[in-house]
Amino acid sequence: MASNLAICRRCRRAGDKLFLKGSKCRTAKCPMERRATTPGQHPKKQGTLKLSEYGKQLAEKQKVKLMYGSLEKQFRRIFEIASATKGITGESLLSLLERRIDNVVFRLKMAYSREQARQFVVHGHINVNGKRVTSPSYIVKLGDVISLSGTTLKNKEFVEGTIDKRLNIGIKLPEWLELDKKERKGTVLRLPIRSDVAAPIEEHLIVELYSK
Repeated sequence: MASNLAICRRCRRAGDKLFLKGSKCRTAKCPMERRATTPGQHPKKQGTLKLSEYGKQLAEKQKVKLMYGSLEKQFRRIFEIASATKGITGESLLSLLERRIDNVVFRLKMAYSREQARQFVVHGHINVNGKRVTSPSYIVKLGDVISLSGTTLKNKEFVEGTIDKRLNIGIKLPEWLELDKKERKGTVLRLPIRSDVAAPIEEHLIVELYSK
């Protein structure tokens, strides 16, 4: 797992809060609140960098990749699926990214950040419809039930000290998900739409980049 300093540099480099550290990103302790400059030896004030149209498109893609923790190969595959889906490609892309299992675990408040959620998935803590899923890029579907594995539930120290503590944080749950705190599981009520993604993303720039 990357260091806290390295994680915060990603946000400063992207020029936007990517919420890579969960709830801390919503506080005054967030470096983006205190240091509105790019990282490095010669930092520049955010918003003063002049980019070409291609540079803007590439920067937006990199920002969204960092936000969702997606590798280039995975990201391109999701874009290709979005392109083949009926509707607006950019919105379909964001919907698919939201449906990644690591993001869903994060949205269900089972983890403090998407990075922690990825660790939970990789380490076998998460089930989808009763079956263990270990790939963070797994895409959930309508009606899927996301829960903790039986082995994980037996680890009371982990569940009560990490999972339950997070579940009780007062962060609003997305409308497309339903959470059962008592059973420690969530259900996909509907597929996410553009209005469910509050992050400042200009998805049309990514579509333009891949359409070249």
